[in-house]
Parts: sequence; structure tokens; C-alpha cells
Amino acid sequence: MLGAFAQGYDVYGTVQGVADKNPLIGATVVITNRVDDVTITGATTDVEGKFRIEKVVPGKYTLKVQYLGYSTFRKPIEVESAAVNVGTIALIEEATNLGEVQIIGKIPPGEQKGDTTQFNAEAFKTAPDASAQDLVQKMPGIVMQDGAIQAQGENVQQILIDGKPFFGTDVNTALQNLPASVIANIQVFDKKSDKAELSGFDDGERIKTINIITKPSRKIGRFGRTSVGYGSDSRYQAGASVNFFSDERRVTVTGLSNNVNTLNFTADPNAGGEERPQNGLITTNGFGLNYSENWGKKMEVSGSYFYNNRRSTTTQQRYRDFVLPTDSGQVYTEENRRTNTDANHNFRMRIDYNINERNRIRFRPSIYLQNYQNNSYFLGRTQNDFYPLNQTTNNANGDNVNSDINNNFLYSHRFLKPGRSITFNLRTGYHLDNGDSYRLAENIFYNRGGDSTQILNQYTNLDRKGFDWEGEVSFTEPLGKNGQLELEYEVGNRLNDSDKRTYDYLELNDNYNALNIPLSNTFTNKYITQEAEAGYRFNTEKLKFQVEASFQEATLKNKQEFPLPDDLKRRFHSVLPSARLEYKFSNSNNLEFNYRASTTAPTVGQLQDVIDYSNPLQVRTGNANLNQSYQNWTRLQYRSHNPTTNRTFYSSVWGTFIKNYITNSTLIAQEPIAINPEVTLGRGAQLIRPVNLNGYWDVRSYFSYGQPINFISSNINLGGGFGHTSRPGLINNEVNVANSSSFRLGLSLSSNISERIDFNISTRSNYNIVKNTLRPALNNNYFSQTTRLRYNWIFWKGFVYRTDLHHQAYSGLSDLSNNFLLWNMSLGKKIFRNQRGEINLNVYDLLKQNNSIWRNVSDAYVEDVQTNVLQRYFMLSFTYNIRYFGVGTSQKDFEGRPQRD
Repeated sequence: MLGAFAQGYDVYGTVQGVADKNPLIGATVVITNRVDDVTITGATTDVEGKFRIEKVVPGKYTLKVQYLGYSTFRKPIEVESAAVNVGTIALIEEATNLGEVQIIGKIPPGEQKGDTTQFNAEAFKTAPDASAQDLVQKMPGIVMQDGAIQAQGENVQQILIDGKPFFGTDVNTALQNLPASVIANIQVFDKKSDKAELSGFDDGERIKTINIITKPSRKIGRFGRTSVGYGSDSRYQAGASVNFFSDERRVTVTGLSNNVNTLNFTADPNAGGEERPQNGLITTNGFGLNYSENWGKKMEVSGSYFYNNRRSTTTQQRYRDFVLPTDSGQVYTEENRRTNTDANHNFRMRIDYNINERNRIRFRPSIYLQNYQNNSYFLGRTQNDFYPLNQTTNNANGDNVNSDINNNFLYSHRFLKPGRSITFNLRTGYHLDNGDSYRLAENIFYNRGGDSTQILNQYTNLDRKGFDWEGEVSFTEPLGKNGQLELEYEVGNRLNDSDKRTYDYLELNDNYNALNIPLSNTFTNKYITQEAEAGYRFNTEKLKFQVEASFQEATLKNKQEFPLPDDLKRRFHSVLPSARLEYKFSNSNNLEFNYRASTTAPTVGQLQDVIDYSNPLQVRTGNANLNQSYQNWTRLQYRSHNPTTNRTFYSSVWGTFIKNYITNSTLIAQEPIAINPEVTLGRGAQLIRPVNLNGYWDVRSYFSYGQPINFISSNINLGGGFGHTSRPGLINNEVNVANSSSFRLGLSLSSNISERIDFNISTRSNYNIVKNTLRPALNNNYFSQTTRLRYNWIFWKGFVYRTDLHHQAYSGLSDLSNNFLLWNMSLGKKIFRNQRGEINLNVYDLLKQNNSIWRNVSDAYVEDVQTNVLQRYFMLSFTYNIRYFGVGTSQKDFEGRPQRD
């Protein structure tokens, strides 16, 4: 019996427009009581206009369908002993203004569809000029954490618009460049790899993705915003973002120039669109372009290009307390100043070619080019409880050019027999890293027999290039009614060639022509892998189960040509199992378990056995004897959405366990130590070298709970979790395990009152416990809390008041200043007949308290760092919102104003 459950039966159907027969995405479908019209349960339509309302108790009801700009549809239905198919419902477009439309019943904010959480944008009120980023942060389980959008406890890595990529992997740019007013639905899910989507066999590779479904009435038009402003201390900001949507063709152009630490374009007059203050003082000039279109009926093309030129000036204070076997109280303090200029080009493209119903090609090229220049100075000192050990005064400048060119080509063929397919995948990458750097340093080592001073005046040339490729073929075959078998073979090679030469300055020649052999090295690395895999997949409506096992052979070849010839060859054999289970209690409740094993090869920088003497107090070198690491990862997650109460719940726990973890061995010299005949490690200085150790593990948990609070027309979201990391390391040849535990709890309340009053209140607390096995005296607990209030108010004849309060509190850190209140505020006036323009006066950091401090915990030390940030300035700005939609579309959700000026 279709759709039958113990407590009721499903009601399902399709909603479309009566004129064009196109599906209406995000339409609200509710079941109400015939007597008093009270809403009992409901759902929203998906990308195909389909809906399904689950577990409706037998009885007589009214089915009500609502969509903005269309007349409300009502139909009596009766649920008896089977699922009810109401067929196709055609809505008639309404000619009245939005102000005359009576919306009856409550719009369900969201629903759970298997592993996809879908939210109805109309259920979340935002200001008329809000961005997609403002909208998604109102939704349960979605928060901004440390400058990144997180959904269900994981960083969102990709934004799609109607299933097509939008600005590649730049999530913040994508969300800030799309108005909330064009959005019908927000979908949150774990996107599978291209191979898994084409073959139907899940390979476990997934990225957290948000898919934005646009309103049908916003698929044709030009919309966006422009902004320009000038303020005190010569602060300025100018930018524009314009979307050109023409049904299947979509182009977005964005540009930005400012010196107020804004990294991506936004017209937000308070915080520059950035959730947290950026470190340093930053000037940015950038341009971006995003494009997607269907080329004919068989080919879909999308791509993005970014150019960024960013200059940052940063000053830092650093306090580092070392974990030593003996409690000598050794600490390192540093004051540094750095100016960086980063100019880069980033191009990505995606081509999907459906040759026919059985053959498909996907091609993913990408190019990244970077020119990075830096000029730095730092003063570092090491001392213990009794006397100073060393000091360095260090000046450096460098010019580096990097490039990465990657391609991914995938071809899939489906045979006539359902479930039988073959897929070919080829990935290639070419990488260059070239640079020149100069360093002038004065180093003082305090010794009992007399202090020694060393002057370094050196030039270093780095020339690294790498090429990697991987080929893969997989075959799937159905087994029985619900089963599928996969056989797969992979082969790949990673080749790296690194040449690093350091030259000392000779006054006699007034040139850098004395090769410093101990600091130079020419090195070649090859990492060849072969992998054979077999897997089985079982799939029913409620249960999905999959298990795989692969055998991997990896060969690591290192060849040193200079200063002395040396060869090393290692061969590894690994069994890599994986498993996945998903059980769907209903369409709105499911449980999922994942496990996979993998290996990670050391990088060329970790393998290259050459001394990095750029900071003589912290000398670094590679280790040609490193092994690959073996990682076990597992996750259990549960999703639930109650369509009756609109409560959303998500929880997960995941863990990582690594064998042969690549960590650091830190040798801290109690007395001068000769590293080689020409390089001596001074007293109190460190030699840091990568090594393999067992014992690394990391366990995390996360939960979120959200629901509407009707009596204050708001939404509440509660989230939190626990995490523990055990990180081993070597200190003076003794194993230290740094154990770090964290307890997190957050609460947010976002308004759903109206477009004229919009607020969001949130607070997040984090309590941390740090313990070290070598030096218990360094164990400590510290606490941090972030509280934020964002409030927008449109009042009287188009006046706008905005305030943004961001309070950060720390306890348990060092003596660095660690509490501050960042208060941004603005007063604006909307102008022009349609109020699309706005003149605004805003102040950033009104109280002049902005600050940045954080703690780093490693296997060798606990460190507190404080960095300079942008502080108070005033700015007068003008913003204009572009809203132009084509003939035949509706603009009723812009308060019934005319379509064109």
C-alpha cells in the first residue's frame, strides 16, 4: 500500500503555473481542518514542483496551496485507508498587489527530504535589501563560525544556484552577491562526487553544499547593487555586483576596491559583510565573473574567474610557552611587522555533455596563478625563569610566483541492463612554486662563557615544480533486485622536483655568490600508487547499505642530487575498507553511518632534507625517511524535521584516528649543538623536523535544534558540541601528548516579524581544557565567549537604522588584552520613488575597542597571539539596488512597485 504508515497516509501531487505549465518551486502546501481552517501539517514543493505530506491521520480536510503572486488554491480531500494522489494543481497568476493578498495559514519553514534539508525562504523575514548570507543565517543549523558558513557543524564548501555552481568554492562571495529576495528555497545536503552521481555507486567523497532555488519570477532580469563611500582617515569603499539572468543563461559581474578590510563585495554599511574582523590593515582591489548556460540541449557550461590584488600590513605580538621535559619555564616572545601583496587569478570551469541517455562526459579544468610579495621584520627572544637565552633581529623580503593547473575528465556509459555501467576518470595537475628571498639578521646567543653574535646576509632561490596524474576505471553490475556490485582499479603518480639554493653575501664582491651548501638541496620525489577495489551496495526505499575494500600498493622514491647523491625507496601495502549505512525512518527522519580508511603521503617540503635557517631561533629541516600516514575516519549523524511543529534537529559525532601521524620532533638546545660542520644550533634555539608517531586521534560532536517561537514571531536555534584532540610530538626525544578538549554551546534568536524590523541575537561559549603529559605545570583551562546583536529598523519615510554589536570575551589567556566590544552603527535614508537608493552615514568600531587575539595549542607549546586590526572610522556612502525583471515576470514581492523606473 503506497505511503502507508502506522499513524497515517501520505498526500502527494504536483504544483505548476496554469499559463506556462512550469513547476512552481517552493510553493506552500498545507492541510487544514475543514471546521476552523487551522493548519494541521504541510510541505513545500521541490525543484520539479512535487510535494508529499506524510502521515496524515484519516479524516476530512482542506488542501490549501499558496505561492507568492498566485491565487490561493483550495480543494477538499478525504484521507481514508490509502495514500491520496491529488494530481497536478495549476495555480492562476494573480493581478492584485501584494498588499491586497490575504495569506492564510503559516508557511512551513522547512522539511527533511531524505538526506536533504530544505528551507522555505518565505518563512524567514529579512530586510528588503538583505543578501543570501543574511537569509541563510536565520535557518536552523546554519551559523557563521570563524568567518566561514557552517551547516550542520561542517564548513559549507560549495554554493549552487538551481543546481549549477556559483562562484566555484568561494562560499562567502556567492552568498553576499545574491539578494535574498530572489530565493524560493534553500537546500542543505552532502553533495556526492561526479563519479558517484554518474555511476550510482557512492564512493564516500562528499562536500557540504547549499543549493539555492530561485523564484520562477526571478529567472529573467538584471538585479544587484552598487555602493560607493568615503570616510575619515582617507577610508574608502566602492563596489558593484550585478546579476544578468536570462532563463538558462546566468552571468554575475562583481568588482570591489576598498581599504576597510572588506574582502568580498557587499553593501552592508556596518560590517563590510565579514562576520569577524580581519587581522591587519587590508587594501583590496578585485574583479569577479560567474557564468552558466546551456549550450543546446545536451551541453551545460559554467565557470568563474576572479582577480584579486590585496595588500595587508600586519603587526603581531606572540607569547609561546614551551612544553619541556623539565620545568625550566622556557618562553619565546616575538614582535613582528609584515607587509604582504598578493595578486592572483583564479579560473574554474565545468562542462557537462550528455551525448545521449547512456553516455555522459564531465570536464573540470581550473587554473590558479599567484604573485606573492612580502616584506617583514621581527624581533624574537627566548628566555627561561632565570636568564635570557637568545635573540634575533630579522629583516626579510621575498617575491614568489605560484601556479596550479588541474583537470578532471570523466566519461560514463550506462549499458542497456539497468545498473550496469562503466566509468573512466582521469585527473592531472601541474604545479610551479618559484621565488627569490633576501634576509638580513643579527642573532645573539647568550652563553655562560661569553655571548656570541652572528650576522646573516643571505639570498635564497627556490625552484619547485610538480606533476601528478591519476587514472581510474570502475564497473558496476546489478546483483538481484536491490543490489549492485562495483569493481574498480586506480593508478597514479605524483612527481615533485625541488631545487633550493642559498647564497651568502660577500663584501669583497658586493654580491650574493657564495653558495651555502648546508642550506641548499636538490631533490626529486615520486609517489606511485595502485589500488584495486571491490564493493557491494544494497538499496531499498528505507535502507541503504554499502561496503567496500581496496588493496593499495604505494611506492615512495626519493632521490637527492645535491649536496650529496642519496637514494631512498619505500614500498607500502595497505587494506582500505569503507562502509556506509543509511536508514530512513520517514522522509523527514534518517540515520546515517559512514566509515572509511585512507592514506596520506608526506609533502615534498616535509621530505626535502634541507635546513631552513630563516629564523635561527627556530631552525627547520625535512626528513627523507617519512612514511605515509594511515587514517581511519567515521561519522554517525541523525536528521529530523517535524512538519507539524516545524522543529528541526540534527546531531552527529565523528572521529579521526591516524597511524604514522606526521608530526614534529623539536630539539631545544640546552647548550650549543652542531647540526653539521657549518651550522650550529645556538643555546635555547630549536631544531624542528617532521617525524612519524602513533597516537593521534580526534573526536567531535555537534547538535543543533531549531523551531519557530510564534508569540514573538522569531526563530530560535540551539547548537553545541564536544571535541577532544590528542596530538603526539617529540620534544628533546621524549614523547609529549598534547590533549585539548573543548565544550561548545550556542544560542541564536532571529526575528521573523516583518521586513521593517530585522534582528539576530546570538551567543557562543567555548570552554577549553589543555593538558600535556611532559609538563603538567603548563596545563590550563581557558574560556571564550562571542555575543552578537544585529538589528535593522526601517522607520518613518524610509529612514534606516542599523546597529551591530560584537562582544568578545576571553579568560585564562596570557596578559594580552583580550576583551573587547566592537560596535558598528549607521543611519540612512532611502531615496528615489522606489526606494532603491540609500544614503548612509556609518561608524565602524564606535568605542575604538576592536581587537584580535587567539590561542594555538601544539605538541610543543601553547601560544597566544595578538594582531592589529582596523579601528574606528566614519564613512558616508551611497548604495543603489538594481531591480529590473523582464516582461512577463512578476515583481509583487517588491511591495507592488512598478517593474521599471
